Amino acid sequence: MLNDIQRKQLLRIARESIEVVHAGRTPGWSAADFDDALHRPAGAFVTLKTKSGDLRGCIGSIHAVHPLYEAVTSSAISAAFRDPRFLPVQPHELPQLDIEISVMGPIEAVATPDEIVVGRDGLIVSRGRQAGLLLPQVAIEYGWERETFLAQTCVKAGLPPMSWQMQGTRIERFAAEVFGE
Repeated sequence: MLNDIQRKQLLRIARESIEVVHAGRTPGWSAADFDDALHRPAGAFVTLKTKSGDLRGCIGSIHAVHPLYEAVTSSAISAAFRDPRFLPVQPHELPQLDIEISVMGPIEAVATPDEIVVGRDGLIVSRGRQAGLLLPQVAIEYGWERETFLAQTCVKAGLPPMSWQMQGTRIERFAAEVFGE
């Protein structure tokens, strides 16, 4: 769990990373700027929404490969400029965007769908080379129950909605610490 100061630092990192790229520079955080919690490897997603709540970008990393502050930096830049669903964020849009960060917890295989708790768990559904991920808060935002959450994660993977019931489909879950501006 992150404290309020660490959360505010990560939100500042996300916003400033986007601003710095717009200015034609690269973020230059010093590792000394952050405490141990922000140095621990963690996956993180950055979600950008308009003030009216419309999605404007969301990209992240699921694996704990880089320090958390680096994962947030790269995810913020990717969400703003590389989400293929949207045009790149323009400088005039920045004041109108709200930033949300999801720090990934460990990923674990799901033996039975009954293990999934809507609102606590995010999902990853994969079959062959196709995979889709939905963060825990998505099911709450849309009012989905477990089966709809599973079906929508399949759709995100480019699979038929009921693929989660088929043998050979892998279902994984994870918790995330979610906070925003």
